[in-house]
Amino acid sequence: MTESPDTRPVLIAGGGIGGIALALTLHQIGVPCIVLEAVADLQPLGVGINLQPNAVRELYDLGFDDKLLDTIGIQAREWALVGRNGNDIYAEPRGLLAGYRWPQYSVHRGRLQMLLYRAALDRLGSGAIRLGHRVAGYRNHADGVSALVETADGRRQEIEGRLLVAADGLHSAVRAQMHPAQPPIQWGGAIMWRGTTPGVPVRTGASFVGVGSLRHRVVLYPISPPDPATGLATINWIAEITVDNAEGWTQGDWNRRVGLEDFIHHFEGWNYGWLDVPAMLRGAKEVFEYPMIDRDPVPTWVDGRVALLGDAAHVMYPVGSNGASQAIVDARVLGAAMLAHGVGPAALRAYDDKLCADVSALVLRNRGAGPFGILGLVDERCGGVFDDIDAIIPAAEREAYMARYKAAAGFAIETLNAAPPTIAAGACACRPIR
Repeated sequence: MTESPDTRPVLIAGGGIGGIALALTLHQIGVPCIVLEAVADLQPLGVGINLQPNAVRELYDLGFDDKLLDTIGIQAREWALVGRNGNDIYAEPRGLLAGYRWPQYSVHRGRLQMLLYRAALDRLGSGAIRLGHRVAGYRNHADGVSALVETADGRRQEIEGRLLVAADGLHSAVRAQMHPAQPPIQWGGAIMWRGTTPGVPVRTGASFVGVGSLRHRVVLYPISPPDPATGLATINWIAEITVDNAEGWTQGDWNRRVGLEDFIHHFEGWNYGWLDVPAMLRGAKEVFEYPMIDRDPVPTWVDGRVALLGDAAHVMYPVGSNGASQAIVDARVLGAAMLAHGVGPAALRAYDDKLCADVSALVLRNRGAGPFGILGLVDERCGGVFDDIDAIIPAAEREAYMARYKAAAGFAIETLNAAPPTIAAGACACRPIR
């Protein structure tokens, strides 16, 4: 006898990049879902982020090819570190130029979210995404789960589903319930100021460049092609210093609009000819200040029929350009687990077993400076001033350091290129239970 298939939806808390990537994945494999997003009106917020080839591969498999991704960003060609005196420390090709089968993209975060969101509306229908619905908690049941929801108009309701996946970010209410004794948000002392400025792209024209030292640096990369009329692209930049964090973050807001006078003095004189940092900072229409923060890893992302995903699971320092990439990969790995184990707790456990320990280690690796750790080695060995980098850190040592980071972050070239698709074309989890 064939039982009726369970048509209850998987509930997704959060309509950010990870949550929508999961919704698109579930639609692809035939699993109904509902996205519950706290914001009543989604806007393309944020600034630049990078999508590593492991995430771009997954977006391709979801139907977002280079023609679509080229509308929200550009394909990165280089990753480079430059010392405080303007001399190169390390540079390597990225994406297709490095030998990956998929490019790396530098994109505007909000435009990526809206691209995914519009695709989800088109594929799943508007009823599958409920704005103004904040998931404040959950209840596990023997054969399902309830999301405890607060709506924008003040109502409280319970929504039933087969599973609940919390992609509700840094301040996840679901994570707080799952791990009530978790330590508070961790701030290591780094302060970031972020903005975008029209400018001529440097080096390859599509380079991610970090300039300075481990505790005092600027990162910049274009997130649009140059305008044909002006030659100017949108340059995303992050200016950063590290201070004593003994008193904790005292500014109140986790992000706030600030004036140039609050921080530009830290970067006066940083003019290398090919890059005038103070001029770049002054060219931004608005600047936002953020503390560089993460959370201590938790031992599991799963409680019964509830799982964490994206920043709710593993918010990490943005030093490896892999926060959004990992959220997309999370969604795809979870979808593959449902294909292998069914749409139930066994799939959540398999997802947890595959990712939680390794990604938690990556959180701590990024806290320890991630790929920017090479700058720390330069600081230790020569105080950051050098003429010949090979006399300070041999090329083989620099390359080995970066290879270890790529392997830990899941985008080692040979491994990624040789791996089969996370979800095979045409795979479906919608077969009836026998």
